[in-house]
Amino acid sequence: MATKHDELRQTTWHAPASVLRLRSIGCLMLGDIIAIISGFLLTWLGRPDFVVSRTPLFMIVLVPVYLVVASSVDAFDTRSLRDPVIAIKKSWYALAVTLALLVIAAFYLRSVQDFSRAMIGFGSAFAFALTGVARWLLIPRLPQIVGGNPFSIALIRDGMAPIPAGDFSITLTGFTLDSENHDPVMYDKLAMALSAMDRVVVACPPERRQAWARALRGANIQGEIDMPELAVLRPRGIGPDHAAPSLIVAIGPLNLVDRIIKRLFDIAVAGTALVLLAPVMAAIALWVRSDSPGPVLFEQIRIGRANRMFRMFKFRSMKTGDHSGHRSTARDDDRVTRCGRFIRRTSLDELPQLFNVLGGSMSIVGPRPHALGSRANDKLFWEVDDRYWDRHAAKPGLTGLAQIRGYRGATLFEDDLRNRVDADLEYLTDWTIWRDLKIIFLTVRVLWHRNAY
Repeated sequence: MATKHDELRQTTWHAPASVLRLRSIGCLMLGDIIAIISGFLLTWLGRPDFVVSRTPLFMIVLVPVYLVVASSVDAFDTRSLRDPVIAIKKSWYALAVTLALLVIAAFYLRSVQDFSRAMIGFGSAFAFALTGVARWLLIPRLPQIVGGNPFSIALIRDGMAPIPAGDFSITLTGFTLDSENHDPVMYDKLAMALSAMDRVVVACPPERRQAWARALRGANIQGEIDMPELAVLRPRGIGPDHAAPSLIVAIGPLNLVDRIIKRLFDIAVAGTALVLLAPVMAAIALWVRSDSPGPVLFEQIRIGRANRMFRMFKFRSMKTGDHSGHRSTARDDDRVTRCGRFIRRTSLDELPQLFNVLGGSMSIVGPRPHALGSRANDKLFWEVDDRYWDRHAAKPGLTGLAQIRGYRGATLFEDDLRNRVDADLEYLTDWTIWRDLKIIFLTVRVLWHRNAY
């Protein structure tokens, strides 16, 4: 997408904020735990029989259940770490849901009579009050507590655009963008420069805003375009820095908690699959080696999350490999070996990508990664649909929504690609861990597919 690959020059740099943000989440969790426990302990002041009742057991169960519920309702997400009002509302909602769940569980277990209703009632009231106070006092002081601003903000200055006011962690200059040409190398450089950022603000001439908006949609972070004229209009949907108004044009599909859940899920599934399928993979490796000369694995550069390029692994299924992907595999392709024909039809050639998942460049479920030279109707994918780059806001997957809907194989027509892009963007919009489980379950039906050749 760039006409000249200028080096990105840093004028200011602060330590990456990912560790500071994790510390902030830990502080918020610890504050909630202390507030909840303190709320129930306060009841002991008026009721000395607190310690001999089963109320302490209720309190001990309450804390871990609250943390799970609070995480699921985003009580520790970015907005909660910035805005005390939002943080308090979410913590109170999580606490109310948790108390309701425990009361219902106690009712069905017929153990309600074992708990003091007065103590639970007063303890819960104190817990609500103290969590609100704790979050109100804690959140504005998080930067001082964790040792710095937990949110990194990058400024990209395109050409001689004026530099907006604001406290930026890093300023990148010397970046030239061309709206007519999509260059994966420049997207990769942009992704590397923004890898540790939470937000990026672009200062550019008005005629280049559309190009930057398109480039930022797949960057997996909140992307904003500096628009000084919005200082007067102040519409909804601008960035949080009123001194330097910017239009929010992109935001990553998953917050930090969701990314942690998805990553742990990937590690668990990939690790288990590698152990169980080790004999199968060893047998395939021996077959590939004996069937034709060449390496067992085929490596190819693919486009991954935030438009960063990575090396994807597959079992070699051809006599010669097309590393750029210019030529799609056709039915009865003379390059495919006997072994390759079987493992491609059964999707067994994809198994080495489990190592990509463990390494963090791929996920179990996500948009499938494509080679740089992939084409539809003799056009590069990004020439067919300018939404193509948006699908890279999440890690690519071994399987995905497009695959279970039957959109796989060669892209002979432009609609073949558009259908996949539609499904990928739908997946990013409506992600849940339960949908990932459903997609994995439904993938079994399409492992053997008529378009897999």
